[in-house]
Amino acid sequence: MRFDFAFDFPLAGSLVPFGILPGTSYVSVVDGELQARFGPWSFRTPLDNIAGTEVTGPYRWYRALGVRYSLADHGVTFGSNAKQGLLITFHEPVAAVVPGGFGPKNPSATVTVVDPLALQREIVRASA
Repeated sequence: MRFDFAFDFPLAGSLVPFGILPGTSYVSVVDGELQARFGPWSFRTPLDNIAGTEVTGPYRWYRALGVRYSLADHGVTFGSNAKQGLLITFHEPVAAVVPGGFGPKNPSATVTVVDPLALQREIVRASA
């Protein structure tokens, strides 16, 4: 099942030069895996690597957009709006902050999809 990112235009217009567009940004739950793509950034992990999920937000507008790496907890955010997202924590960290799966591994990822609660329910359903 595919979940599109919720783009808050015109604010999210700043993402376009980086290739982050509605057509290149989504999260999917397919064949026992969670896959996320945000323009050239992406990650994938088996569903059994997901330790938990939590709907979060709202966020500060100036910290909500783009690919963000937290120095505090080393999590990554794929942010397209300041309203709401889904925080996904992993048992084993995944590489997401550098395109191509390089760079530091992240113990969590926040994705600002259109319906974070529906994504949360699908992760639970598909993991059962």
